[in-house]
Amino acid sequence: MHTITTTEDLRAFCERAQGQPYVTVDTEFLRERTYYSKLCLIQLALPSRGEDDAVLVDPIEGAEMSLEPLMELFRDTSVVKVFHAARQDLEIFYVDHGVIPDPLFDTQVAAMVCGFGEQVGYETLVKRIAKAQLDKSSRFTDWSRRPLSDAQKTYALADVTHLRDIYEYLDRRLRDTGRHRWVVEEIETLTDPATYTTRPEDAWQRIKTRSSSPRFLALVQELAQFRESYAQERNIPRNRVFKDDALSELASTKPQTMQDLGRSRLLLREARKGDIAEGILAAVKRGMDRPKDQLPQAEQGRDRQHNNPALADLLRVLLKAKTETSGVAPKLIASASDLDAIACGDRDIPAMKGWRYEVFGEDAMKLCEGRIALSAKGRTLTVIDI
Repeated sequence: MHTITTTEDLRAFCERAQGQPYVTVDTEFLRERTYYSKLCLIQLALPSRGEDDAVLVDPIEGAEMSLEPLMELFRDTSVVKVFHAARQDLEIFYVDHGVIPDPLFDTQVAAMVCGFGEQVGYETLVKRIAKAQLDKSSRFTDWSRRPLSDAQKTYALADVTHLRDIYEYLDRRLRDTGRHRWVVEEIETLTDPATYTTRPEDAWQRIKTRSSSPRFLALVQELAQFRESYAQERNIPRNRVFKDDALSELASTKPQTMQDLGRSRLLLREARKGDIAEGILAAVKRGMDRPKDQLPQAEQGRDRQHNNPALADLLRVLLKAKTETSGVAPKLIASASDLDAIACGDRDIPAMKGWRYEVFGEDAMKLCEGRIALSAKGRTLTVIDI
């Protein structure tokens, strides 16, 4: 098991990789105690199966090593970079280096398009495609601790060595079925830098609240922005500042003094004093002082006056039929809320665009307009033009 800890060795491997059609990539990281992920290990494998064609890159042992040779490989558009469930890995490389690998192939996305189900795991694909079993003994490793055992290294390398077989199988299947373009469309979100940019002023939109009062939402907005900025600046998890339920409590109780904070049921002890407490009180004051014409409004739901429950049910039947025919995971095409939205007349949703429109959206629109009907005989569902 070859472990790279120097810039020179990493450059030599990446130069070899630049002559290959693809490279498989995975990372091990920690995020329990930080806002940003701490990169602990990078695994890389080339299509060939030689001893030096699958390596570990150790940024902890090689603290002086520059990862720039790997970033150059990520920018090389002649080499496909293959990941499984790539989002968290990509976030690390974008946040730390400003680089998103291009071109990118995500085997989880490809597997959903190829009929392996929703959010299919790597272990499942290893069993079904590579016909192998993963050793789970190192699954809960603290990857920041050194030295790594041989068992840990073997476990980590398996994440990229089996990935070669999985990628080659899925790539062939996509090309045989003409669905490669579908995966390219799906991956556009993963390669968009906005996916990995967290703006503190937008953090409130992730908070689930029971009240839609504009003043309450203004307080949620200010408190969430303070928490996000504080967590980012100190690189600590946002829940270490205060949790969502405490945030909602603060927006409801509107504390004005340190004594008020002391009466909070949900606020952590550390948040009742010092910088966090002062930040909370300042955020509450900003929310209370905001002029009425600048208060946020709750997002308006879709117009339920046009909701047709029977049509929504028919759309569910149509979706089931289409996914059984195409072998694509249903939720990859449309969620339950998407179907309700289509029944309400909404057409500006992913299910009505791109490859989803070809598979489902076009017939969904025809069904809504009364241009097709559904006929069931036994287990067979037929679409009939009217």
